[in-house]
Amino acid sequence: MYEPAYDPARLTEIKRREDASFAAARPRSLALWNRGKRSMPNGVPMSWLRTSYDHPPLFISEGEGARFRDVDGNEYSDFNIADMSMFGGYAPPPVVKAVSRRVAQGSQFLLPNEDGVWVAEELSRRYALPKWQFTLSATHANTEAIRVARELTGRDTVVMFDGKYHGHFDEALVRLDAQGRIVPEEGGLPRDVSTRTRLVRFNDPGALRAALEPRDVAIVLTEPALTNNVGLLLPEPGFHEALRAATRETSTVLAYDETHTQVVGPGGLTRLWKLDPDIVTTGKSIASGVPLGAYGMTEAVAGALEEPAGTRNGKRVVATGGTLFGNPLSMAAARATMAEVLTGETYEHTQALGGRLADGIEGAIRSAGLPWTAHRFWPRSGVTFAATMPRDAREGYENLDVPLRRALRVHLANRGVWDAIVGAGPTVPVPADQTDVDRYVEAFSSFVRELAS
Repeated sequence: MYEPAYDPARLTEIKRREDASFAAARPRSLALWNRGKRSMPNGVPMSWLRTSYDHPPLFISEGEGARFRDVDGNEYSDFNIADMSMFGGYAPPPVVKAVSRRVAQGSQFLLPNEDGVWVAEELSRRYALPKWQFTLSATHANTEAIRVARELTGRDTVVMFDGKYHGHFDEALVRLDAQGRIVPEEGGLPRDVSTRTRLVRFNDPGALRAALEPRDVAIVLTEPALTNNVGLLLPEPGFHEALRAATRETSTVLAYDETHTQVVGPGGLTRLWKLDPDIVTTGKSIASGVPLGAYGMTEAVAGALEEPAGTRNGKRVVATGGTLFGNPLSMAAARATMAEVLTGETYEHTQALGGRLADGIEGAIRSAGLPWTAHRFWPRSGVTFAATMPRDAREGYENLDVPLRRALRVHLANRGVWDAIVGAGPTVPVPADQTDVDRYVEAFSSFVRELAS
């Protein structure tokens, strides 16, 4: 059972003070928010932009490199990087140049162009999967991967791991309640949504085999390491081997979602850990924040989409596609990003800075005498409010301490650091330098010192 290692009254005092400072320093953001309430629910263009934080939303003017500025002129070293979508940084020159040129030449034709071929070839090289398709987001990529798997297997059920996040589509928006029942995660979902997905505990091969045993599962969809809702859940030794063996034994498609974990290097954890999936999905940072999702497949899986040239030949078409999917603007951004921004050298740079960040977080925890744990995940670092890392979502949720994370986030923001959303961890973007990392560590250290005093 989680017990806070601090005085809750002290946390409340810090949070009240920091909230007041946050509002006082951002009058133009507050004015725009109030104006926005007249034309948008919650005063923002996407409701999540308000509900994800308990402090007022920031309105942003510009960003460059690893930093952005709000409309009140406050600058932030960004470790949320737009929930991983801006890992390559803001306004990287090669992408600015490629996108500007593409817009001038026409950004959409509903026809393919050469950049799309290049991007598919590069993703094939990075992930060792031969065939690729494109969408506008990783959510769309996961949706289409499920549809392809259903067509291929003739089955309906999807298996995911508790604590996951794979986007805002019906099958992914369920969770386990305190009694272990699958329930809707948010409102507006179909009444039968809980019947479409089977959730099992991460790092539990026995539970996975039981979920697959009826042989009615079309696909297992998972991140190689769960990164989004409960901090970081790393696989235990042998887990991925057991996952691959169980899916093969039951003729179930295995898909890895690398949308967040791709920040570890070219080809993500699939390449780094030598994983062997049937499908990989990705998105966010592969086009430097220009909308693009993608999924790669083995030849066998791609057969569900392949058709004889010029005719459907009586074959049922899988429900994929969208008017703007694979558009030339997204492809130009992705080509420039993978050719010149997300290179082997830049991944090495972020990994080194991620280690520096983890060292700083760990040192601050130890100096304050707090029984917490710093984690290291290449460019992404963070803290678990327990003596050991969680092995599944149940342990992760127990130690999440949302009030503590919210107090930390606003404290950091008032000191020029934009932290990751609650449930994630700070990630060092490509253009960051030691100054950004040291700014984070200094602000984090001052918070834990005050909390523990």
